[in-house]
Amino acid sequence: MPERDRQRARVYAWEDQVIVPRDQTAVSFARAQGMVDAIWADLGLLFPPKIERLPRQARCTVADATRLSIRLPQTCPSWLLLHELAHALSSTHDGVSDGHGPVFMGLYAQMLARYLRIPIDELSESLVAAGIGVDLAAKPTFIDEDIVDARLGRRGGARAG
Repeated sequence: MPERDRQRARVYAWEDQVIVPRDQTAVSFARAQGMVDAIWADLGLLFPPKIERLPRQARCTVADATRLSIRLPQTCPSWLLLHELAHALSSTHDGVSDGHGPVFMGLYAQMLARYLRIPIDELSESLVAAGIGVDLAAKPTFIDEDIVDARLGRRGGARAG
């Protein structure tokens, strides 16, 4: 996690105002692993995080995530599962995380657009209005671009447009 998660409160307020009213769907704990596995595979990634139960004694935490696991309650909103999945995508196996920073927000916005069909331009506009930094070109933190380039036969970090 960054030294101080400066955007956290703004991100939560933005979600309450922009995302929650647009997504009233819920995911049961029993279906969450299948959804995470499908999204992870759709993103071309291997080894998705494991879904675990949030401890019953958790009073202030609604859900949490690392690269290796996502802890959820019995039922959660779809947007919350995507939020936690963005944390898993913006963290490394050894606990380094972007918190609610620009990489996290970029990955989260990409998934909101792709899976909840919220137009990316609307998301971008609302994030700017809320003063939230976002990297809309963000990639999962744990991907080594040089290895990906080598597997795809690209040289010198050249990216296909």
